Amino acid sequence: MMPADRRNPIAHEEGLHAAVDPVDALIGRLYRGGLAVSPGRFRVWALSELARLLRFDAAIWGTGTVRRMKFHTCTVINLPAAFPEALEASQGINPIVPVLLAQLETPVDMQSVLPDPQFYGSQLYRQTFAPYGIERILSTIHSDTDSGLYSLVSLYRFDRRQPFTACDAAKVGRVMFHLFNAASHAFFLQMSRRLADRPAASAAAAVDATGVFHEAMPRFFELLDRHFPARQPQQLPFALPPEGETVVTAGLCIRAEPLDELRCVHIWAAGPLDHLTRRERDVVAAVAHGLSFKQAAKRIGIAPSTVANHLYRVYRKLGVYSRAALAELVYPDAADSSGKEPQS
Repeated sequence: MMPADRRNPIAHEEGLHAAVDPVDALIGRLYRGGLAVSPGRFRVWALSELARLLRFDAAIWGTGTVRRMKFHTCTVINLPAAFPEALEASQGINPIVPVLLAQLETPVDMQSVLPDPQFYGSQLYRQTFAPYGIERILSTIHSDTDSGLYSLVSLYRFDRRQPFTACDAAKVGRVMFHLFNAASHAFFLQMSRRLADRPAASAAAAVDATGVFHEAMPRFFELLDRHFPARQPQQLPFALPPEGETVVTAGLCIRAEPLDELRCVHIWAAGPLDHLTRRERDVVAAVAHGLSFKQAAKRIGIAPSTVANHLYRVYRKLGVYSRAALAELVYPDAADSSGKEPQS
């Protein structure tokens, strides 16, 4: 005989939802959110989703460099804008910081570092947390060795009588890796859209004006290590090119574009054509399509003799000496096999 919930589709579906682990359901929502939520809104949205799993009154999600231990991006929930600066200023007297750095990805309750009598009687509490009504603290740090970036998420409660429990910490511990990873995933999706006109093997990173990383694709560091083996960690090993221009350095093509207050840097391994000037690439594209010097000159807007001069330099740079060889280099899957030189 068919079970009752099978005969009732609504009851059956409700039973399936009830059987899903709430933590697993949240993790799934976080990754799906990367497709639907813009990177600028992702942190606020993700923290609001976390609040559905675990009650908290306020939160901070800050990202910075381990070397400086200063936030360069910060999201606060239900706290004034001045709070991140106050939190940074307390690092020297805040005993939870070294514990967090020693236990990456592991939620740490302030109560486990400073018992309540010591915490509530401390300068740290009076100066940093009491002015904002913060009574309970559960924090987690994630760090990336390649980029030198760290992210801190701290959850706060305003009622001293509502401490975070071991069960709360366990839930947060299961979620936090995915929270940070989903945020990076959302950011990479935005970067990937910007890579639409770049080679398939290209990679991107977001940096500030000094070249310090704010976010980066893993492949970005693979390319840097290959082309700059002696580079200093946590910072670009080259100067940013002018916006919209592509330069070739150490065998890498580098292009930078504005990304809000940052720069989105695209890199890819340079091919033979990347070493040509823009005008030389225009000539190559025209000639490789089979145009004569006169036709190429008309398309580009230069004299036929100038086309010939550019093509001569291109041949020397690329080590080819015929139109067929040039076309095969430009379009290896559909090379022009005529072997004829363009006519003047």
